[in-house]
Amino acid sequence: MKDIDLLRIEQKNSLGQNHYPDQHRIGSRPKRRLRRVGRFFTYLAAVFFIIFFVFTSRIIMSEDNSVINTLSFFGNLTKLAKTSENMLKGEADNRINILLLGMGGQGHEGGLLTDTIILASIIPETKGVSLLSIPRDLIIPIEGYGWRKINHVNAFAEMEEVNSGGIALSQALSRVLDMPIDYYIRADFAGFEQLIDDLGGIEIEVENLIDDHRYPILGEEENENYESRFNYFYLEPGTYKMDGGLALKYARSRHSTGIEGSDFARSRRQQKILQAVKEKIMNKNILLKPLMITNVLSALKDNIDTNLKTWEIAKFWSIIKEVDSEQVITKTLDNSLSGLLIDSITADGAYVLEPRTGDFREIQYFAKNIMENAPPQQRSAVSEENVKLEIQNGTWVNGLGQSTAIDLDKFGFDIVRITNATRQNYEKSVIFDLTYGEKIQSLEILKERTGAKVNYGLPDWFIAELAEANEDDLNITQPDFILILGRPADITKSGMENEEE
Repeated sequence: MKDIDLLRIEQKNSLGQNHYPDQHRIGSRPKRRLRRVGRFFTYLAAVFFIIFFVFTSRIIMSEDNSVINTLSFFGNLTKLAKTSENMLKGEADNRINILLLGMGGQGHEGGLLTDTIILASIIPETKGVSLLSIPRDLIIPIEGYGWRKINHVNAFAEMEEVNSGGIALSQALSRVLDMPIDYYIRADFAGFEQLIDDLGGIEIEVENLIDDHRYPILGEEENENYESRFNYFYLEPGTYKMDGGLALKYARSRHSTGIEGSDFARSRRQQKILQAVKEKIMNKNILLKPLMITNVLSALKDNIDTNLKTWEIAKFWSIIKEVDSEQVITKTLDNSLSGLLIDSITADGAYVLEPRTGDFREIQYFAKNIMENAPPQQRSAVSEENVKLEIQNGTWVNGLGQSTAIDLDKFGFDIVRITNATRQNYEKSVIFDLTYGEKIQSLEILKERTGAKVNYGLPDWFIAELAEANEDDLNITQPDFILILGRPADITKSGMENEEE
């Protein structure tokens, strides 16, 4: 038996001149892991909180600007939520879906494109919440336009009818995911620069270097000179007191070198901005300053749109405020080795993301079952052993690897790769254990869930197959287990109907 040495690529960031002096920095970067759950949850809470203020400002602020009216209003909202006999759409089925949309707005390049798309699902009975991030470059069928990027839906609808984009995108994604999406909240960032200045700035931890030579100049998107449309934006890691201008650039940059140069990274930064705004607004000192609240309302009143009614907002809040952030499930559709999407180029040269298996069945299954969790004890065991799993489909059953990965992900397995085996005639599923029994709890769980037999280490013939299959792929993570799927009868929990081609 032999082990495999897998090569890794180290990414290096180029350095440049810092365009933001040290007076913005208030400390060095602490080395800690990202807290995605908290960010997604606070993003949702921030949006709801701001909507309360924006859509009820006439009720909150009386002529004397008394904070007593504000507190009384929130008391009435709570009472309204408790006494309302109306049900939210989806509440009878114990799943309420709401689409959270972010766009640039007026004055921004592509201001009507929804570059932030998050599907929030709420389970009223258990107060559970899931958040599924949809990438802007996902290609979907759009009525009247053919297959286009999902972030174009809002723009197409707005060109035909103002304020129709939110519902149009909700309906389009509903068809793709084969589930009802009855509500939407659409916010732009046009007022956020003024908002942050009105709040006296926000504190943001910049975790990675941003080195963006193509940051768009506001209002210059129509300039015929292509190069003159961009500025250089550079920001070193550290903790900053950001004013509105710096925060807006931090939220919008997407062409940086390194790991910050993607829409996935930009989405995380936008969530951090919203988290900081929410924390500043919720500060008791801010809430006791009616004039400041008035300025906040003025900055946001034209930048949020939703089809939620007042009583629906109140009822949503009554559910959301009781949610434990540790129980929020957060997922992202992505193009990683274990993701459900792959990169593609259209006939006209545009970059897009499309379903890995060619249709949306696996994505639909993933979205519909995102709330299901494995038994806590088993999930804890897998998490403690930090198991990296590679899945290979050894059959001709289309999508078997993806659907199996979706189910095993619930147990906490880190799916580092999903691929086809070098041959598709495996009668039985098999697990190759490269840890030689060191992660025995996870091995037993994987064996139980798949019905596979176990081999310790790798036989020479399999090493040769892997070396040939992976010779051009340098960015591979060494797995702890390699699971090769055999005929569907051996998969005890694929959860999907398997069809042979």
